[in-house]
Amino acid sequence: MDFNAIDIAELIPHSGKMVLLDRIIACDEHSLSAELTVRDDGLLGSKKAVPAWAGIEYMAQAVAAYAGVMAKKAGEPVKLGFLLGTRRYSSSVAEFKVGSRLTVRVKKVIQDDALGVFDCEIYGRIHETGQDIEAIVSANLNVYQPAHVT
Repeated sequence: MDFNAIDIAELIPHSGKMVLLDRIIACDEHSLSAELTVRDDGLLGSKKAVPAWAGIEYMAQAVAAYAGVMAKKAGEPVKLGFLLGTRRYSSSVAEFKVGSRLTVRVKKVIQDDALGVFDCEIYGRIHETGQDIEAIVSANLNVYQPAHVT
């Protein structure tokens, strides 16, 4: 599958400015990696930075993109999913500076027909206090994807 040809908006149930991922860089049966540039549109932060807790949304969109790729590979429609909760959220930074390039990696830990758990990480060079540091954010996401949403 050519990931450069895939429009992220076709894989996740968001549109417009709410699509935060820029592109998928890798995907296999168990994981997905995506990239994004932190934006200054004020949707999740300010003109200067986005709080690190917004990483939960970046991770959730990467999980949704993974589910979307798996659905397309199986010839099925992309389905709506829900974030049930986050455990063990840890961040080495308080915020992501606008313009920072981030890589989001999600790895399936367990998944049945509707419930899933994913290990997630965010990496990127963040300019802070005059020096570059490696941002490392990690969490487990619990997700639910019902067969039918009415």
